[in-house]
Amino acid sequence: MIESLRPCIRGMAGYTPGEQPREGTVVKLNTNENPYPPSPRVFEAVRAALTGEGLRKYPDPLGTHFRRAAGRVLNLDPDGILIGNGSDDILTILTRAFVPEGGLIVSPTPSYLLYRTLANLQGARFQTIPFAGDWTLPKGWPPTGAHLTFLANPNSPSGTTVSISTIQEFNTPLVVDEAYADFAEDNALGLVRRGTKNVVVTRSFSKSYALAGIRFGFAVAEPALVHHLYKVKDSYNCDVLSLAAAAAAIEDQDYFRATRSRILATRARMEKALGELGFNVCPSQANFVWCRREDRALKPIYEELKQRSILVRYMNYEGYGDGLRISVGTDEEIDRLLAELKAIL
Repeated sequence: MIESLRPCIRGMAGYTPGEQPREGTVVKLNTNENPYPPSPRVFEAVRAALTGEGLRKYPDPLGTHFRRAAGRVLNLDPDGILIGNGSDDILTILTRAFVPEGGLIVSPTPSYLLYRTLANLQGARFQTIPFAGDWTLPKGWPPTGAHLTFLANPNSPSGTTVSISTIQEFNTPLVVDEAYADFAEDNALGLVRRGTKNVVVTRSFSKSYALAGIRFGFAVAEPALVHHLYKVKDSYNCDVLSLAAAAAAIEDQDYFRATRSRILATRARMEKALGELGFNVCPSQANFVWCRREDRALKPIYEELKQRSILVRYMNYEGYGDGLRISVGTDEEIDRLLAELKAIL
């Protein structure tokens, strides 16, 4: 049957997730998970969902309880919230909804590698435009004619942000991918609150709420648009456990703020220490830092760290160069990382 696959599927490389070791003791700083456990309320909510008839019946296809909770916490209209099986599911829904076969998706580069994969899956064209040297958008951005523009803000791998005042000048369909926005100083939710019609904001629970294993994300847009997006998503794209966990997590804002504060403090310490070791470090607004060097190759450093049971993400972008993206771990994990880097260098 392979010859019957769509040509774009046979020809594409596919997205490669970060390495997920299942054996041994590894300091895992390569996929930007939260180093701390979820709120205790999450465990209570999941246990409750496992009792009675919670697993026998289908979940709420619209995630009503979560949408109401998120609406209260984030001051949003619940009817403008779309649930997803992780924010990648939301990005897929948006691509299917907006981009025709042969259409055009645009994104700055370097950025999230999944955007190209989504274009390939849709049989669409994918155009990248390099960030300016200071990680701002180039003049004339975005180009005209795009069916959808993806903007990761904060960006991966750099951890940098584009100002909201710049974003609000866009007049084409724009997805602001805010997987890391809870670690930043600002976000684009205000654009949706003010009724900006061409913007969709996507969020993930994998990072700031420590729920990477549960798979949950959501989008925020004008309610009329969300109504149409319901037609595109899978009928039950979020299960009972993920809906219960997400609602409990977002309702416990005291725990969220405490964990966020610890991560930001460790991030600041990482940036300073890595700079003292000779790395060029981007000031980060995310839960990771992007490190480059001019004096020596980075891939051997990545490989040596792996030999010492420390995983970071080595990334090489065509036409731009390479770097190490290092997640913010616990203080103990970062102490070990820094000690091993000193030994290697």
